Amino acid sequence: MSSTMQVWSRAIVFVDMNAFFASIEQRDFPELRGKPVGVTNGEQGSCIITSSYEARAQGVHTGMRLYEARQLCPGLIQRPARPERYAQVSTQLMAALQQYISPDMEVFSVDEAFLDVTMCQRLLGTPAQIGRRTQQLVERVTGLHCSIGVSGDKTTAKYAGKLQKPNGFTVIPPWQAQQRLRDVPVTELCGIAEGIGKFLAARGVHTCGDMAHLPIGVLAKRFGNPGRRIWYMCQGADPEPLQQMIAPPKSIGHGKVMPPGTLRQDTLQTYLLHMSEKVGARLRRHQLQAREFYIGLHTAEDWLEGRWSSELPTNDGKVINTLCQTMLQQCWRGEGIYQVQIIALDPQPVDGQLELFTQADTRRVACNAAMDRINNRYGEFTLAPARLLNRSKMPNVIAPAWKPNGHRQTI
Repeated sequence: MSSTMQVWSRAIVFVDMNAFFASIEQRDFPELRGKPVGVTNGEQGSCIITSSYEARAQGVHTGMRLYEARQLCPGLIQRPARPERYAQVSTQLMAALQQYISPDMEVFSVDEAFLDVTMCQRLLGTPAQIGRRTQQLVERVTGLHCSIGVSGDKTTAKYAGKLQKPNGFTVIPPWQAQQRLRDVPVTELCGIAEGIGKFLAARGVHTCGDMAHLPIGVLAKRFGNPGRRIWYMCQGADPEPLQQMIAPPKSIGHGKVMPPGTLRQDTLQTYLLHMSEKVGARLRRHQLQAREFYIGLHTAEDWLEGRWSSELPTNDGKVINTLCQTMLQQCWRGEGIYQVQIIALDPQPVDGQLELFTQADTRRVACNAAMDRINNRYGEFTLAPARLLNRSKMPNVIAPAWKPNGHRQTI
């Protein structure tokens, strides 16, 4: 890099894959290229998870019902989601970014990442040049397009990355960030949701520029350190570092949407067993166990829900399902059910003291270990309780906080 080039004191590149799931479908199946594609959660899925830009041009958007999408776009091609494939491509992409651009990376979601390239400038060029290099690498590794945002902090870089799609590229130098954000509504910044937006609006803060007139102490008193960060975010000076360490999970859970208004008890028991086994397997995968579990059934009106505790900490799906049966007896009165949810609320590391178990428990531990080895090799639920032969055919989904390694690698 030329000695006359200005070195940024901090440089962040934000990578945002464009219509990631739909683009992978079009890449893997060339007959879909250039056509409107809507990805749903399985063949039976009735809601659009994401859509190609050809479909978006006709008004199709994420969250839209499939029948509504087809009214707007009669030629829409439905594709069942393949979450394992999307996670595979994401893992490949994140590894390449970390190896060839910067080791300082935060995987923000399955299709987004922040790269701190501050220390790479003398090696790879200006932040803008590094951003272009990143975009070219993404296309070379995945064959897909992405939008790039480059700035001096995470929030401004993410905002920049959303400005031009698809295949966009936006640079906002740190010394221009405050001015560029001045007229931007505060709720357009990542992390400022509707509730915080209403709090700010009540105090006259509608745009980022308005924030300069609100003392930082007002936000700090109401929201603590996150409030202080919001104040700086609106000034184009987000101090938040990249989050590279994956924190231990505060909870581990799985849920499933059921056929609307399910009344059959045997169907409900199958879904609860399915989720119990998934929660148990995931706890075992990360050598965790829990004693307290949230169990919920979503009706047309509300949730039937509560917390149930096992006698000892467990990661056994059979034990978790026993709690579910207790919940059914105590809470369900035959209402139509739309969704089930099970969450291990207090996961803790397994201490390995098997002498505390009875002989029967020791056999269950060995049985689960054998089942996990088979399923890890041949696929989820290759070996499972017989009732799960009738489980839902809806595929898994990628968790919002997905990471390519660590506790959050869940599908």
